[in-house]
Amino acid sequence: MAKKKSVNLDPDAPLLHADHPRPVTRRDFLRQGFISGTGLVLGGGVFSLFANPRAAQAALSADIEAMANSAGCPVNTFTGGKIPFIAFDLAGGANIAGSNVLVGGQGGQLDLLSTAGYSKLGLPGDMLPGQTEATPTGTSNGDFTDSSFGIYFHSDSAFLRGMLEKTAATTRANVDGAIIPARSGNDTNTNPHNPMYGIARAGAAGEVVTLIGSRATDSGGNSIAPAMLMDPEIRPTKVDRPSDVTGMVDTGNLTGILGPDDVVPVMESIARISDQKLRLGTINTGVTRDDVIKDLVRCGYISAADIADRFAGVDIDPAGDEDIVGPTGIFSQTEFDNDREFRKTASVMKMVVDGYAGAGTIAMGGYDYHTGDRAVGEIRDLRAGRCIGACLEYAARRGMPLMIYVFSDGSLSSNGTIDDSVDGRGKGVWTGDNSSTAASFFLVYNPAGRPTPLIGGRQIGYFSSDASVVTSSSPAANNVNLLVNTVILNYMALNGDQGQFNTLFPNNGLGNIDNLIAFGNIV
Repeated sequence: MAKKKSVNLDPDAPLLHADHPRPVTRRDFLRQGFISGTGLVLGGGVFSLFANPRAAQAALSADIEAMANSAGCPVNTFTGGKIPFIAFDLAGGANIAGSNVLVGGQGGQLDLLSTAGYSKLGLPGDMLPGQTEATPTGTSNGDFTDSSFGIYFHSDSAFLRGMLEKTAATTRANVDGAIIPARSGNDTNTNPHNPMYGIARAGAAGEVVTLIGSRATDSGGNSIAPAMLMDPEIRPTKVDRPSDVTGMVDTGNLTGILGPDDVVPVMESIARISDQKLRLGTINTGVTRDDVIKDLVRCGYISAADIADRFAGVDIDPAGDEDIVGPTGIFSQTEFDNDREFRKTASVMKMVVDGYAGAGTIAMGGYDYHTGDRAVGEIRDLRAGRCIGACLEYAARRGMPLMIYVFSDGSLSSNGTIDDSVDGRGKGVWTGDNSSTAASFFLVYNPAGRPTPLIGGRQIGYFSSDASVVTSSSPAANNVNLLVNTVILNYMALNGDQGQFNTLFPNNGLGNIDNLIAFGNIV
């Protein structure tokens, strides 16, 4: 078998392909790594069901509450309580099935494929699942499989290696997941992969904001959202760094001047004075709907008081969270300072897991890595694995459940040539786009213990023996809209809400939903 040596690219280096046109759109630049994806968060918290990671704040004064109700101001309206949800959007068509998460035939993940099929998925003949490993890793099952996270990974998966780096054994023991073989178009912005609006419809609601996102798009990520789920009222606001998180609840300089205990009374007094002036008729806006304008002004002052009430003196900066950064943190200070993907991940997971937002997408660029070697893809997958693992570990440290969904636009395949470089690890080079090898997967962390699978093989749908999605194996297998619906269904099942699925999502196209639910209620 041919072997190939490669020159490694930095994980942030752009990817140039002779068989691809020059990048034109922002999505083109993202998938080829010319720009980075930032973090998207869909609002929704868990304070009503789970332990609040921060101390409860005092309520606004009664007269301010009455003023807010009269003016229709959206304060103290948080009614969240769903499981936090984070999605990773790997832009460009990453490998998920085979070399990372194991995929099999009708019998599930361990219904092994043919040697030729695994070669197509980048695995050489001496690294096939089911074979005896000469030098197994510390967590391997000894047969090129690893079930440390419940769901089976290839024991040398780059995703897995990154996840293992960032998680404790006790965290892994409470995780499981499922893979969904599903075709989608390669390198296109028309893949409606993003499930965020559906997650919101399923009940995720934010204490601070409804939807924030990594990119200035309607979905907040690389892939678009299904048109039938779109809700313009919760279009994402861009977030990709700690300052974006702290900026959402900025209480201004008053906190530093007066201290947290004095800020709220001052802000409430300003709201009262403004309301009194508006009521005395000393201000005329000159607008036909003068009353509407005045209510908006009232709400501005009341909202400022509400933010001060809830967040004055509360540190929500990911960079200052010792569980995230520092000697005892998930990321070392050097890692955090030198890698924008880690800062982005920290910002999103802080918002979601701590309940300030209920669901988030982390878009990562540069996953169109069919560069004629293997090392480039391994390095980028390793970093994605570290980010995925960081989210799981942070949820564990906070004692919060979490669902993570990983998807990419299309996929790729190998021609069997081996990259024998250190980072190539003796695996097959990625030589071209291939939508027939595509899949998505999700992970579930449950602080009460590993979720119990409801379906055999931890797999929804299946591959043929030659490593192609069998498009009739599930509703999701050949329709990205139905893939999104399948993910939303599984999210609702974790919350015990699957009975409401057909009502909230009529004409969903899934048929018998019981066959598509991987895990039951964990809350």
